[in-house]
Amino acid sequence: MNRAFFAASIVCAYLATFAMADEIQFINGDRLTGKIKSAADGKMVITTDVAGDVTVDLAKVKTFTSTEPIEIHVGEKNVVKTMVAAGPQGTVQVAAGGGMAGGPVAIKDIKSINPPPVKWTGAITANGLLTHGNSNTQNIGIAIDASRRSEQDRISFDAGYLYGRQKNPDTGESSTTTDNWFLFGKYDYFFTKKFYGFVSSRVERDRIAELKLRVTPAGGLGYQWIEKPNLNFRTEAGLAWVYEDFENAPSDDHFALRLAYHFDKKLNDKVNFFHDLEYLPSIEDSSDFNINADAGVRVTMTKNMFTEFKIEWKFDNEPAPGAADNDLRYILGVGWAF
Repeated sequence: MNRAFFAASIVCAYLATFAMADEIQFINGDRLTGKIKSAADGKMVITTDVAGDVTVDLAKVKTFTSTEPIEIHVGEKNVVKTMVAAGPQGTVQVAAGGGMAGGPVAIKDIKSINPPPVKWTGAITANGLLTHGNSNTQNIGIAIDASRRSEQDRISFDAGYLYGRQKNPDTGESSTTTDNWFLFGKYDYFFTKKFYGFVSSRVERDRIAELKLRVTPAGGLGYQWIEKPNLNFRTEAGLAWVYEDFENAPSDDHFALRLAYHFDKKLNDKVNFFHDLEYLPSIEDSSDFNINADAGVRVTMTKNMFTEFKIEWKFDNEPAPGAADNDLRYILGVGWAF
């Protein structure tokens, strides 16, 4: 009697433990229990007691269940937080909510489960060069970039300042060789997973180029060709208004096209390559155009600290009188990522 009662208690305890676990049923008949952690890009992560986090291919999943509410993103904009019940092959059952009527949901339509919270990321980078002796120079610079990406939109911000002085060893007089700054802000709203509209604005000044102020607000459409943790590529096209106020010439303004792209590739765990280009040809006069471009490599040294080398190229086909149309800078700096 006691032995039978003990055996029954063990079975009941096992079944209770099993019932409290999430379960993935595979098309081949296998089952995996644990706690569903997340899903994205066709992969699901479940935390198991024996093997820890296990990643499975959603294409091989027949159905799955959860014992606690999970946040499911279906299609482009439907979001529901609910417990999930098993459904026929290739589906799960969800409750109504988030613009969804409830009922069966095809697993192939699930874009993500429990996506990470939206947060700001970015970096602060500083560079400098000081020399004394045969040459006396002081060069400093700082750059800040930050962005916030959600499934619905993306906000980006960039700013930078460069300053340099050099002392003539023969006369002892010092002169400013570099003095420029810029601010750039951009908002992207995603109509679909890849197609978005944007508005942006860039404000800049360059004393050496006799540029008192340039303001470039713009708007248009973009397409996110690739968006992955280790690879990103997007293109944009739109209309911009370019206003330029020079130190030694009358101000000028005109409408221009804005054609741009961004590319970055993580070469390995520590090295990341990036490249940006913005082309602004005047609609009224195609010979009047501006180009802003950069390319560089960022190498991670610690969890947050990195070193960076980049090349900046700025071209103004109609600069201020006496100023060069081409500016090319090679910048080496260290930074802190957040």
